[in-house]
Amino acid sequence: MMMVDLGSFSDQKFDPQKWINAACQSRHPQDPLDKHLVDLEMKLQMVSEEIAASLEEQSAAALLRVPRATRDVIRLRDDALSLRSSLSAIFLKLKKAEGSSAESVVTLAKVDSVKQRMEAAYETLQDAAGLTQLSSTVEEVFSSGDLPRAAETLANMRHCLSAVGEVAEFANIRRQLEVLEDRLDSVVQSRLTDALSNRRVDVAQEMRAILLRIGRFKSLELHYTKVHLKPIQQLWEDFDLRQQAKKVANAKSEIDRVSNSQDFQSSMISFSSWLPSFYDELLLYLEQEWKWCLFAFPEEYRTLVPNLLIETMSAITVSFASQINLATGDAVPETKALAKGIIEISNGDLPKGAKIQTKHLEALIELHNTTGSFARNIQHLFSDADPQVVLDALKAVYFPYESFKRRYGQMERAVLSGEIAGLDLRGAAVTLVGVQGVELSETIRRMEESIPQVILLLEAAVERCINFTGGSEVDELIVALDDVMLQYISTLQENVKSLRAVCGLDVDAISTKKDTGAERREAASNARKVDFTSGEEEWSFVQGALQILTVADCLTSRSSVFEASLKATLARLSTSLSLSVSRSSIDQNKPDVVNDDGTGQLSVAQKAALDVAAVRLVDIPEKARKLLNLLEQSKDPRFHALPVASQRVTAFTDAVNDLVYDVLISKIRQHFNDLSRLPIWSSVEEHHARPLPTFSSYPQSYVTAVGEYLLTLPQQLEPLGENISNSDPNGDEAQYFATEWMFKVAEGATALYMEQLRGIQYIMDRGAQQLSVDIEYLSNVLSALSMPIPTCLATFQTCFSTPKDQLKDLITSDSGNQLDLPTANLVCKMRQIRLE
Repeated sequence: MMMVDLGSFSDQKFDPQKWINAACQSRHPQDPLDKHLVDLEMKLQMVSEEIAASLEEQSAAALLRVPRATRDVIRLRDDALSLRSSLSAIFLKLKKAEGSSAESVVTLAKVDSVKQRMEAAYETLQDAAGLTQLSSTVEEVFSSGDLPRAAETLANMRHCLSAVGEVAEFANIRRQLEVLEDRLDSVVQSRLTDALSNRRVDVAQEMRAILLRIGRFKSLELHYTKVHLKPIQQLWEDFDLRQQAKKVANAKSEIDRVSNSQDFQSSMISFSSWLPSFYDELLLYLEQEWKWCLFAFPEEYRTLVPNLLIETMSAITVSFASQINLATGDAVPETKALAKGIIEISNGDLPKGAKIQTKHLEALIELHNTTGSFARNIQHLFSDADPQVVLDALKAVYFPYESFKRRYGQMERAVLSGEIAGLDLRGAAVTLVGVQGVELSETIRRMEESIPQVILLLEAAVERCINFTGGSEVDELIVALDDVMLQYISTLQENVKSLRAVCGLDVDAISTKKDTGAERREAASNARKVDFTSGEEEWSFVQGALQILTVADCLTSRSSVFEASLKATLARLSTSLSLSVSRSSIDQNKPDVVNDDGTGQLSVAQKAALDVAAVRLVDIPEKARKLLNLLEQSKDPRFHALPVASQRVTAFTDAVNDLVYDVLISKIRQHFNDLSRLPIWSSVEEHHARPLPTFSSYPQSYVTAVGEYLLTLPQQLEPLGENISNSDPNGDEAQYFATEWMFKVAEGATALYMEQLRGIQYIMDRGAQQLSVDIEYLSNVLSALSMPIPTCLATFQTCFSTPKDQLKDLITSDSGNQLDLPTANLVCKMRQIRLE
């Protein structure tokens, strides 16, 4: 029996067609469709009849309940009216009572205030009497040696003094109380020292209670720190003792030093090797104190132990920073021999040859990483302490590195600048002709290989910044990277200038202020030898010059990728630092380390606030604000992390393109040089007994040489294009590269040619006929290269090929449709034809 689901009929989006189709699809495959539809219709009719019967039954029942509900409503209304009347009567009675008893209430209030003042005066008199009695018996209490009782007596005296206020009669008692409190404090300190040294929990708790009773909790903190600071300082001074032992050993006689040097050196360790063991011993000491104070001072241990660490780091900070400085100097033999470090180098206190090197920074970062591991252990140990206390402890741990972090941008710039200056890019020199191509290729190879090296240096600098400062000095890093990139690109541009001299384009570029006149003359002579190279050497020379395009392409792509990577790093820092240092805390000049609910529990953002960058930035809100603004700007797609370097990369690419263009056009320029002054243009036709041709029907050598050069140039460009576009499997980019440069050179050649043609002052018929043949040849070459013929060049060819007596009519009839009129007028002037 088929069941009918009535739930779908209550849907507001019920579709009858869909429901019928779904019902038909659910039938058994062997059941006829007609029979199924009949059964479905019958079921729907039965269900509708059942629903109608149910509605009729429920409606009748509802009609029977209406009179009863009406009666209940009327009864409730009557009860509400009765209640309102009762409340109104009560309200009137209260108003009458208030009017009659208001004066009595005021009188009672005055009497009560008088009573309170009398009681307060009575209590004050009792306190004054008690204060006098306590003052007379306090010496007896102290003589008994009962310290808790003495503390209670002094506390009662303090209470009584606060009750009587500033009364002149009790001034002596106030001074006596201060003396007695100091006296009790000193007695307690001696016993507290013994309890802390011998781990006597009961005595320590008793002494704590006494100090708290007399309001001297600060004394407990100071004395606890004083007792434990000395053994920790001894741990630190262990390294200084070893250093002094080294000085004593160096003061021995030459024979002793030679004989014992090996054994002595083997017993010495560096500061970077010793520091982890110091941190391990200090952490173990603090862990033991944390556990002991948990039982001895259950309410104060969260403050006592972190404060001990803060005071310890404060006591050894100066020595710590000095040891860090010397340890960085030990990383490089030159500074190790001078017993100087990175601070002296950055201050310029060492000879000019001493520079900050990568090893100096690596040694500094290694020490900082060791401290970072210790800081994470401290954060875990003090996880139950107040967040502000933990933050203060971490700031104390990192404080010895603060002077180095403030100098980070300066140090990083010096390191990168030294690395850039150390790159050997000077492979080009003007020497013998046969060596020039090799020199050119060697220079370009060095330039191209230096680009990934420089990018690796910059990436290493970014990594160092994150490791050492946590990104808090990334603004200084960006400035340093921009400056260093500018320095590197300037070096590349100087090399491009040198290559221009090697290519015979700019002899002055290879000369410096120190060059003598003889050297400059030799450079010029060698540069002029380019004109006389053989065809094979010439093409080798051109091919070498074309290779510099790969340098520009590599620099552009690598610098773009690096800048994108740097922006991604800034975005990550923006996220982490935004969690660590909230803008509201910066504006208030304090860290946001406590939840709004006052529980003191660390939130996710507050846990992040304890990283190395945020620990530092909370004390320098102005720098934090500027840094966050910079990181926020970095999210803008238009933001340039290295703005100056980006502009100089574009300028370098333009300089390279100019160099390549000048190299490619140089041969054409040579062939077209002094073209306008060739004697053939003004030569007069010779007379012979028999008629002979008066002009050559073949183009001259200068134009054929240019044409052959242009036709051969694509073969030289395509291999380079394939190298540049090796990522394109279809070679479309290579073809585009070759076509683009081919058109540049062809357009340049055409422009040079037309410039020379415009310089012809006078031309005879024979010269005009010869020149038309030359122009026709060049036009055919341009057509073979799929380059359109400029209108000016076509006008030159037409006007020179037209007989002199027909040229005027040709120009008049054309009216500028096919010819360039200024060019046509110029040709008429050359051929001495008047167009009037």
